[in-house]
Amino acid sequence: MSQAKKFASQADMEEKKITFSQISEHAWAYTAEGDPNTGIVIGDASVLVADTQATPAMAADVVRRIREVTDKPIKYVVLTHYHAVRVLGAAGYGAEHILASQDTRDLIVERGEADKASEIGRFPRLFQNVETVPPGLTWPTMTFTGKMTLWLGKLEVQLIQLGRGHTKGDTVVWLPGEKTLLSGDLVEFGATPYAGDAYFQDWPQTLDNIAALQPAALVPGRGAALTTPAEVAEGLTGTRNFISDVYASVQEGVKAGRDLNTVYKDTYAKLKPKYSQWVIFDHCMPFDVSRAYDEASGHADPRVWTAERDVEMWKALEG
Repeated sequence: MSQAKKFASQADMEEKKITFSQISEHAWAYTAEGDPNTGIVIGDASVLVADTQATPAMAADVVRRIREVTDKPIKYVVLTHYHAVRVLGAAGYGAEHILASQDTRDLIVERGEADKASEIGRFPRLFQNVETVPPGLTWPTMTFTGKMTLWLGKLEVQLIQLGRGHTKGDTVVWLPGEKTLLSGDLVEFGATPYAGDAYFQDWPQTLDNIAALQPAALVPGRGAALTTPAEVAEGLTGTRNFISDVYASVQEGVKAGRDLNTVYKDTYAKLKPKYSQWVIFDHCMPFDVSRAYDEASGHADPRVWTAERDVEMWKALEG
């Protein structure tokens, strides 16, 4: 590992190619070569958007793509979880309702401002025209616990909490009639899962709960849209393997009494041959191992990441 490794994704300035593709009768995927994805559901009379992009300026490109295929109003925005890079573009849709789990709203209350400052510092390129973000935070107008069903005309759309994983508030958007799922960051494809706010011991079971729905198509949090059951299975397996491999390595180090720095270097070396080709591997690993170390040491809930803690951690592990 190079001592000159730039903090998080500050060196990542390469523009990504956008793809906007239909993956089932009513669902579309907005993807960008490993950048955060947005899922779109077009119902009989209105549109639902899941995960908003990082700024209203960036959301404008999603809206432009939607307008290429429908003029129906964008009525719903769904926050599959709370991370600034996923939610701060919400104002760009003019939606009637912003929906999230109550657990996600609780996270906004607890750490919204800290997360906002933290993520803008980590991902300069992903916060294009950050000045277009309204002051304050993105708040849901409606919350639910467990499950909520929306009807976009005759189209049934379920918002479901299938368990903790990427965060405690994770929600999937499920179209039961066409077996299509928008997973948020619970599932990644060819992209490294960010686990700085994760529940490592819960995440594999949550992925099993997704698999039990038998999705035929899936929009992951990052990576290409998955349009066959085989691709969906590959995405679930890859995500599960990464989370399990990180936690197993860290747990072994904690049980042996090794400090975080040693455990990080050991885990990085173990996982690099298998996963280093995935997008944002170097970015995620320090955050992922830090959280796994806390969890394996008995800290059940993730600590709040601040811009200051980010840099301190990075210097300690990568300096």
